[in-house]
Amino acid sequence: MPGSRTGRPPVQRAVRRPDASRTPRENPLRRLHARAHRAWDRPLTAYYLILGGSLLIIVLGLVMVYSASQVTALQMSLPGSFFFRKQFLAASIGGVLMLVASRMPVKLHRALAYPILAGAVFMMALVQVPGIGMSVNGNQNWISLGGSFQIQPSEFGKLALVLWSADLLARKQEKRLLTQWKHMLVPLVPVTFLLLGLIMLGGDMGTAIILTAILFGLLWLAGAPTRLFAGVLSIAGVLGVILIKTSPNRMARLACIGATEPKTGVADCWQAVHGIYALASGGLFGSGLGASVEKWGQLPEAHTDFIFAVTGEELGLAGTLSVLALFAALGYAGIRVAGRTEDPFVRYAAGGVITWIVAQAVINIGAVLGLLPIAGVPLPLFSYGGSALLPTMFAIGLLIAFARDDPAARAALAMRQPRFGRKRGAGGPRGPRRWNTMRRRAPVARPSGER
Repeated sequence: MPGSRTGRPPVQRAVRRPDASRTPRENPLRRLHARAHRAWDRPLTAYYLILGGSLLIIVLGLVMVYSASQVTALQMSLPGSFFFRKQFLAASIGGVLMLVASRMPVKLHRALAYPILAGAVFMMALVQVPGIGMSVNGNQNWISLGGSFQIQPSEFGKLALVLWSADLLARKQEKRLLTQWKHMLVPLVPVTFLLLGLIMLGGDMGTAIILTAILFGLLWLAGAPTRLFAGVLSIAGVLGVILIKTSPNRMARLACIGATEPKTGVADCWQAVHGIYALASGGLFGSGLGASVEKWGQLPEAHTDFIFAVTGEELGLAGTLSVLALFAALGYAGIRVAGRTEDPFVRYAAGGVITWIVAQAVINIGAVLGLLPIAGVPLPLFSYGGSALLPTMFAIGLLIAFARDDPAARAALAMRQPRFGRKRGAGGPRGPRRWNTMRRRAPVARPSGER
């Protein structure tokens, strides 16, 4: 081997071999997706989504009710916080109902189905009694409780229909009777038409649409064949067309879809157009909380049916998308509860509640956006109105109870240990708790004389 200039043999460098212990770096997007998938698939995900999503909607709704109702209250010579205080009282009572419903066993919910239905039918019939029922905005669907407090029994009819129908379909499924069309329709469809008739006597088309959506949702969950489903849908469609054609007010609302001017032919689209104005002036992040211009007498029902428009004006696109995301999360969690349960009553009740809330939210938001006719239904858990808030919060308590009753969720809740109030060294089912388990163990003692 030839030597170098210095007379020393050349140094041979070892060829570097790839380290077998090193693994190729994982794509951070895949890692993030895997973590999100694991978190999304946990047993308590639906429970946290229902609880957290509903509470966020209620709190944000209280804030927007306070902001949107101040001008209306002052115009009526009332304190600026008048409607907010009533809504806060209703939310407090609804919170108690939600807690009670979330802790009740499923058997008790089924036992309450018939009493709630009987009470709702009785109250809805009382609305038509002269001297008891009262008319609000042209609809005879209210009962005065004295002072400024009123109740709308048709809102409780939604909850009654969901519970009673879920119990009825669950019992028929257990007896394997849902394969026959007469057992699927009777007495579900006649009782629903009874509730619809009592509602339409007062002229409340919006609530009737929600009850019809609940009926279709339950029939779909029960596995109704396409021809049967289409038959019921055709009958409901024909009745809806007749009711719309025979009412000039409903025809005018239908003519306001997509209107951009207050006057569209013979129809007065003032409310629909100013709702669009409010959304358009909000921009990306809105004009600021409390800084709405349309609520100063330009937009009717700013704190009830059109509170979503005020939200868009004050909180902008970011605020409206947040509200939509919360409703989407709530809907997904309800569908997940209904899809993973083995109890037919839980499946039908959860599906009915989610159909009710999502359909009502879509109808309300679609009307504000000018995509649907104004039906006069509030935004669930968000708009002002104690009669709508109380049964809806009880229904949310139902979903929470069903989410907790899932076997995997029960096991996950049972494994949770309290963080406070536990003594050191207190033995549990797993023995005494060990502290500092990640600390290195002390080295073994060496013989004396060694250092």
